[in-house]
Amino acid sequence: MKQWLKRITPDRAKVSQHKQLRVFGRLLLDPNLWHLNRRSASVAVAVGLFIMYAPPLGQMLVAAAIAIALRVNLPISVALVWITNPVTIPPMYYFAYLVGAHILGRPVDTFHVTFWLDWRNWLGILAPLSLGCLVCGAVCSVTGYLAMQAIWRWSLMRQIRVRKARYRDAASRVSTPSSKRQT
Repeated sequence: MKQWLKRITPDRAKVSQHKQLRVFGRLLLDPNLWHLNRRSASVAVAVGLFIMYAPPLGQMLVAAAIAIALRVNLPISVALVWITNPVTIPPMYYFAYLVGAHILGRPVDTFHVTFWLDWRNWLGILAPLSLGCLVCGAVCSVTGYLAMQAIWRWSLMRQIRVRKARYRDAASRVSTPSSKRQT
């Protein structure tokens, strides 16, 4: 798991040179932001998945600021906000609107592009959309955290089983020739 995450995350130089993240300056030099362990990766996943439901402007900065404040893996938290992109934003935010409208008990407006592009309609859907984004972000965050913890634990247990099997095989190979010499 750790090797896979190291392969897919961008390196420190690449992230620290990103024009939006240069605002943090020397704070990006903290080694905890680049360290990869179960806690750091799990909390970074939770941060990134929560912030992906935030308004799309400045998501990277907010995710980076939270990762720096919590001293968790910066590349993971920043990379996960890119789940929201021009293709995924409409269905994600419409789903969040549906969740918020359901919680508030408001009638749901069907999805029409002209309805969503008219800014006057946004005043009526802002409360359900905001609440839905908070709920969806929290659910995704908790789910991502727990999934990352479980995957990391499963990977660790698998490595331990493989290592024990390797030791067992090596011990059986060593003991087998010596038992043949005694007979």
